[in-house]
Amino acid sequence: MAVAEDETSGFSRFVTGLGRGVAGALFLALPMLMTMEMWHLGYYMARERLFLLLLLNIPLLVLLAHRIGFENISTWREAVRDAIIAYGIGIVTSLVVLAALGLLRGGMPAAEIVGKTALQSVPASIGAMLGRSQLGHEETDDGKKGTYPGELLLMATGALFLSLNIAPTDEIVVLAYKMTAWHALVVALLSITLMHGFVYAVSFIGGHELSPETPWWHAFVRFTLPGYVVALAICVFTLWIFERLGDSSAVEIMLSVIVLGFPASLGAAAARLIL
Repeated sequence: MAVAEDETSGFSRFVTGLGRGVAGALFLALPMLMTMEMWHLGYYMARERLFLLLLLNIPLLVLLAHRIGFENISTWREAVRDAIIAYGIGIVTSLVVLAALGLLRGGMPAAEIVGKTALQSVPASIGAMLGRSQLGHEETDDGKKGTYPGELLLMATGALFLSLNIAPTDEIVVLAYKMTAWHALVVALLSITLMHGFVYAVSFIGGHELSPETPWWHAFVRFTLPGYVVALAICVFTLWIFERLGDSSAVEIMLSVIVLGFPASLGAAAARLIL
């Protein structure tokens, strides 16, 4: 009898996590599902780059699942299971929403339908995985302690998610064109300052408080600066994936990366707050 109750309780928790995953996919990925540049990219972007993005999303989901899966998990096998579920939610959610918005039609080439759905499934699957933490934070404290690589992974995830929102747009190129080196320096310093302040200084719920014995520069050197470098690396990757670098000079690329690094760094900081 007790075994049956435990199984029922476990299934109920799983279904609840699944529901949160669907809600997370919709809530976090809907802006991209309704963005024109993402529709076009799903049709014309290089298929090898799209395949690379889809491929790299798999280990990211597995690592996230091991940290914040739909249930409290303890094995990599369970993490892989949760990652597959999150990817499935992302694919189905993208397909349904795109079809409901009239962006997928029966007369479209199969390559266009698959491309649009596949591209949108990446942020939707990340949203599905993050939904469990964001929408059910009271159940995520399962005793797991974050490791240093795990903290960097969470920051990379937050940076990637916001980068996927903004990197496809033309505004990044326009802003980079209008900026000078001094503007870029100010934006970089502002990004680092806000990133550090959100996590350590302004006492948001989920923030990290430093002990009185810890020098102020410890967290800055150990987390903020590496986190900003991770965010910039994610920016380079997303700009390249979405073919926004092209034949740009090194200076133009640097400016574009710093512009995109502003929201990406805030996404990295937010990931440390909510996960």
